[in-house]
Amino acid sequence: MVVHAAADLLRVLAVPQVDSPLLAPSFCGHSMQFQAADTIISQRAVLLLLAFVLLLYFRSRARWYNRSRGLPLPPGPKTLPYIGNILHMRKPELWKAHRELCETYGDIVHVPVMGRRIMILGSPRVIAEVLDKRSSVTSDRTQSALIPLSGQDSNFALHPYGQWWRRHRRTFWQHFLPAESEKYLDMQRNVTRVFLRKLLARPSCLSEHIHYTFRAAIVKAVYGVAEQDDQYVAMMEKVLEVAEVFVPGRYLVEFMPFLRHIPAWVPGAGFQTELAGFRRATHWVRDKMVEKTQEGMVSGETSQSIVAQLLERVDGTTAADELDVIKGVALTAYEGGAETTYSTLQWFFVAMVLNPDVQQKAQAELEAVVGPHRLPDHGDKPNLPYIDALIKEVMRWVPALPFSLPHATSEDTECDGYFIPAGTILLPNTWACLHNPKTYPDPERFMPERFLLDGKLNPNVCDPAQFVFGYGRRACPGQHFAGASLFMNIAMVLHVFNITPPLDEQGKPIQVKMQITSGLSSHPVDSRCTITPRSEMARHLIMIYILLLSPASTGTKLRILLACPSPPESRKGTRKVPTLSLGASPLREPMCGVGVYLPRQLCGLNPAHRMEFSLRQTI
Repeated sequence: MVVHAAADLLRVLAVPQVDSPLLAPSFCGHSMQFQAADTIISQRAVLLLLAFVLLLYFRSRARWYNRSRGLPLPPGPKTLPYIGNILHMRKPELWKAHRELCETYGDIVHVPVMGRRIMILGSPRVIAEVLDKRSSVTSDRTQSALIPLSGQDSNFALHPYGQWWRRHRRTFWQHFLPAESEKYLDMQRNVTRVFLRKLLARPSCLSEHIHYTFRAAIVKAVYGVAEQDDQYVAMMEKVLEVAEVFVPGRYLVEFMPFLRHIPAWVPGAGFQTELAGFRRATHWVRDKMVEKTQEGMVSGETSQSIVAQLLERVDGTTAADELDVIKGVALTAYEGGAETTYSTLQWFFVAMVLNPDVQQKAQAELEAVVGPHRLPDHGDKPNLPYIDALIKEVMRWVPALPFSLPHATSEDTECDGYFIPAGTILLPNTWACLHNPKTYPDPERFMPERFLLDGKLNPNVCDPAQFVFGYGRRACPGQHFAGASLFMNIAMVLHVFNITPPLDEQGKPIQVKMQITSGLSSHPVDSRCTITPRSEMARHLIMIYILLLSPASTGTKLRILLACPSPPESRKGTRKVPTLSLGASPLREPMCGVGVYLPRQLCGLNPAHRMEFSLRQTI
């Protein structure tokens, strides 16, 4: 009705009123008559423009009403002119600030920023409804100017939803299905043993060692190459820092794309230099690592890997852009696999410092199931429910990504009676879901028992992996690989080490505070701790397994007494094996000789029983 009225007004204003006495010709007052006519024409022009604007406005409102079917947008805080709610996107501990918004306005909160519609999803129910059940229209990604500026346009996790993304994901899935992930267990096991040896040699360099273990595991699986020179390490580390680029609201160019054209030398354009550094590192890893794999395939030095398998399929009949797909899949696997597991293992050490009772329960389970004479393995997982529950609790307590990468809607949709237009950015608050007291009572407390019932995993408790590894069609395909790495690292560390608070110069314990860095991925501000072998037997156990990985034993057979390494205080009734000195390890750090003792009672009637190992270099 309003649209029709505005149209009628336009028609009336368009008809000239020639019978007006002001327009009648007059010889004496012709000047005044023309002035009056100009005034009337000006008034009509203003009215005509006003009517036209009203017509456009009401037509737009009518179209919006038809499009939204009368549903409102979700509620949210008041917006400021032009910038909207950008101040809400730049707060410290953003995940907590957004949870407070959801407590005020509901599970879906609308926070527009500079013309972009952003909606916070703040509960497990809403996330499942929007991102899982409606995944066909909520699996897109917003195309930020930050993606090409940081060199991340090859990371298919950031690609828009479509055929190009599906092609990458299909290739990725082929190598990270649960059955396929098992072929990486030997490599993960060996990398974890090297991690133990590093902790034994230099326990104060915890973060460095954690970075090594997950970087080495994913690089070995994806590219089939081992650690290289300093440039290699620097570039690989730089790429892992790129996640911080995508912290919501960190760079204004995310909301004002025209800023990307400003030269780096202009005051205030320092982001150009910073992003250029990420871009160079990303392109180096994307291209050079695949080249190293190709060179290794020719020389025979590269072990079997994802990239090697994919390159073997490339021939004259392969699509011309297949190499781009291989590079994108490899880069995505490295960035996604190394950073998130690194964060989780950091928080494991913090949790053990703050919760010694949990550590003792986990070690008691390991002693009962595994015993003191070997390291735990992935095959022990079904018999170690408390260790499994502990890992789930670490992932829940501080998720590696407090916010999942934002989704975007490709079509209009709705939820809870609210309209969600196409092009809306959806920001799932993973941290809030994992700290929801309805799902996890007393969520701030670290308590693995919440996942157990009668000594077994409780299937009725929501698995944090449903949130930690993403949602819907954007869920991480590499979660089985990551889960295996986390289990072996945590189980082996607890079996041979005690983790206690750090000590000051007087040898007194330092209180560690629970503080989280503000970024896309969460890391502890203070991850210091004291790491010591649980016993001399544990120390020997670590070194014995390292013997099996040493290049000094490559291609040879050693006959060693390995049933049980015994501490010096219990050497009675044992036979000593000659000390083996391996010189330098694969990582160019000196290794001392290891004296191994075998309890005779473990060997039955033959006190000189020997276990023969065919040794080969595996990392």
